[in-house]
Amino acid sequence: MTLPIAKMRPRRADSRMFDRGGRVAPPPWRDVAREAGALVLDLARLRRRAAPASLPRGDGHPVLVIPALFSSDRMTRSFRNQLAALGYRVEGWGTGINIGPTQSAWDITAERLRAMASQTGQSVTIIGHSLGGVLARALASERPELVRRVITICSPFRLPTASRLEPLYRMLSPWHIDEEVLLSRIAAPPPIPTTAIYTRRDGIVAWSSCIDTPVPGRENVAIDGAHATILGNPETIRVVVDHLTRPGSGAAPSLKPPASFGAPEQSDIILANPLRRLDLRTREPRD
Repeated sequence: MTLPIAKMRPRRADSRMFDRGGRVAPPPWRDVAREAGALVLDLARLRRRAAPASLPRGDGHPVLVIPALFSSDRMTRSFRNQLAALGYRVEGWGTGINIGPTQSAWDITAERLRAMASQTGQSVTIIGHSLGGVLARALASERPELVRRVITICSPFRLPTASRLEPLYRMLSPWHIDEEVLLSRIAAPPPIPTTAIYTRRDGIVAWSSCIDTPVPGRENVAIDGAHATILGNPETIRVVVDHLTRPGSGAAPSLKPPASFGAPEQSDIILANPLRRLDLRTREPRD
């Protein structure tokens, strides 16, 4: 299969996603160190976890899970399996490793959302971890008729934020969609119920950027734990399941064609799976 090469956008020095005035404190280095320790200690247990037996069975509605930056469906498998064991119809985003808001990531995830709603005849709960939650809110704002509820987990949607991973994110920004277009999607909360799970010990992003203005239909829930391993935290599962059992938006899915951030030019990158390497000489993906 022949794929077009990416048309790289120049990096922006005036990004509005990250704080430049010192108003948002970045995570303390002690919390960054705790993240690394928690990840090492939790990797084996994360694969073996099962949902607590005391949790209520679900109603079977569809759930879409979007991973964090540099994560993938493989890393959310244990979390998704726990929800599936409770009766929910759970799917990953199907777009490989999350390298940020690329055009292909948006298009593929938007189509998966539409397909899930079409196949089940029900609106979909979207759960996003970290950057995945930013995309979840953007999708819900664009297609609220398909979405039952959005649950974000340590997601910095309240911008600007501060993160120790900012340099890595900015390195990937030439492949991302236009920043102003993304910001326009998350400038206001989506018109459906939202839940924002966060931890004050977040060592990846400023926890204050992961919470919403508390009004009816928008709830913030604090959990004690690390950002990187929060999907494996039993308290996270309990909170997520509790909110999955609550009534959603109540809207019947409307299956109009999914919106795009803009039709990609011939030179834009369209990679369904970022795990595939692109041979720049032949323009063919290599496994």
